[in-house]
Amino acid sequence: MTEEEARERILSAAEELYYRKGYTAVGMDELRAASGVSLRRLYALFPAKADIVTAVLARKHGEWESGLTGAVADAGSVPRDRLLAVYGYLEDWFCTDDFRGCAFINAFGELGGTNPEVAEIVREHKASFQRYMTGLVTDAGAPASLAAQLSILAEGAQSTAAISGDSTVARQARDAAEVLIDAAVR
Repeated sequence: MTEEEARERILSAAEELYYRKGYTAVGMDELRAASGVSLRRLYALFPAKADIVTAVLARKHGEWESGLTGAVADAGSVPRDRLLAVYGYLEDWFCTDDFRGCAFINAFGELGGTNPEVAEIVREHKASFQRYMTGLVTDAGAPASLAAQLSILAEGAQSTAAISGDSTVARQARDAAEVLIDAAVR
C-alpha cells in the first residue's frame, strides 16, 4: 500500500472511531487494528496522536464546508432561501444513522482545555462558519448582526440534536431563523 493509501486508511478509521467513541477513548492499537496499517507505519506517518486528531479535524472541516456550500448552492439564487438552506443541511445531517453531534464541539469538550492546538482549530472552524453566514446575510441585505444570531441557532441545533437524538431540532431552528430573517430584512 502506498503512503497516501495508508494515510487515507488511518484517517478514515480515526474519523469513524473518534466520532463514535470519542477522541480520548481511542488508542493507537485500536486505530492500527481498524485501519489495517502497522503501528510502525502509523507512527511514521503520524508521530503523535495529536497529529492524527488535527488531520481528522482538517478533513471534517473540508467535509463541512463542501456539504454546506453545496446545499446553499442547490437552494438557488434567492438570498433568503440560501440562508434557510443551512438548516435544511443540518436536518439532513441530523437524520443520518451515525449522527453524534459536531465533531468540533466534541473535540473542544474533550480536548480543548488541555490541547491549545485543538482549541484553536475548533475556534477557527467556528469563525469560518460565522464568516460564511455573514456573507449570506450580507447578500440578503440584512444587518451583519443577523449572522451571529443565525449561527447560534445552527450551533445550538447541533448540540441539542446530538443530546436529544431528535432531528426535528433542525426544523425548529429553521422556523426561528425565518422569524429573524423576516424581521431583519423588512
